[in-house]
Amino acid sequence: MPITKGFRQLVDEATAQITTYSVAQVRERLHDPKLQIVDIRDVRELEREGTVPGCINAPRGMLEFWVDPASPYFKPVFADEAREFVLFCGAGWRSALATKALKDMGMTNVAHIDGGFADWVKRGAPVESYEAHRARRHPAKS
Repeated sequence: MPITKGFRQLVDEATAQITTYSVAQVRERLHDPKLQIVDIRDVRELEREGTVPGCINAPRGMLEFWVDPASPYFKPVFADEAREFVLFCGAGWRSALATKALKDMGMTNVAHIDGGFADWVKRGAPVESYEAHRARRHPAKS
């Protein structure tokens, strides 16, 4: 059966229905406690390229399950309605589709970064290594 709607059309349709921020807009808010940046890339991408300082990682394949309180995989961080969750991926395609999916689930406090991590790096925005990210998220117990 032929594909009748390609990924590009899906991304364009999603983008028309979601909030999209530029790297500069998100960078200005990096220290805003009401902002939670969410890296939806695969852990191998984080290991290879690093990530955005202060973000949390929610792999694309688990995102809907982590957000839904009825799911056995629910992560309480996503229940914080006072925060805006800004997703990113490598190029902005997966995050556009993921943001649309979360919006379809009823989240109103969700957006994504145009151009993804590639644009983040290209524009000289700060990056932390995967090791630093893990150490921040899971501090060693003494």
